[in-house]
Amino acid sequence: MENMPRLKKDYNSRIKAALTEEFGYKNVMQVPKLQKIVISKGVGAAIADKKLIDYALEELATISGQKAVATISKKDIATFKLRKGMPIGVKVTLRANKMYEFLDRLVTASLPRVRDFKGVKATGFDGRGNYNLGITEQIIFPEINIDKVHKIGGMDITFVTSANTDKEAKSLLHELGIRFKKN
Repeated sequence: MENMPRLKKDYNSRIKAALTEEFGYKNVMQVPKLQKIVISKGVGAAIADKKLIDYALEELATISGQKAVATISKKDIATFKLRKGMPIGVKVTLRANKMYEFLDRLVTASLPRVRDFKGVKATGFDGRGNYNLGITEQIIFPEINIDKVHKIGGMDITFVTSANTDKEAKSLLHELGIRFKKN
């Protein structure tokens, strides 16, 4: 129990109570929680150069601390020289402790490294309590060695919560340390 991530301890001790107070939940099971974080990266250039998928897999594994998998195209698209079954991206799904550890590193080390960082856009919610965050450069992560980067590229990070509304999800993510821009 002592190797529980800092954010998970914070969630259990402080955030649950704060959200219950804010939204007036009657039952502790109603309190929204973070279920998983999916980090995905499209590698469209991999059609021409297969090595790019390997580099992307390696980068995501380094960032997340977990093995990433290649995503495969579902259909042929002749204009893009794309065939069904070709690898065109990579993704990794984080749950439990690894998810909290990644989120902790994201809010304490990575996002503050973004130039002129004033918070993330509050428009990335999907209406069902999930949040999508686009990152333009993978080099904001301290784990990435800039000298070994082959191509600067972005990625999408999806936070899947058990919240029913975007307002509840935003409160949860705010309590977990994600800063939103003041619109």
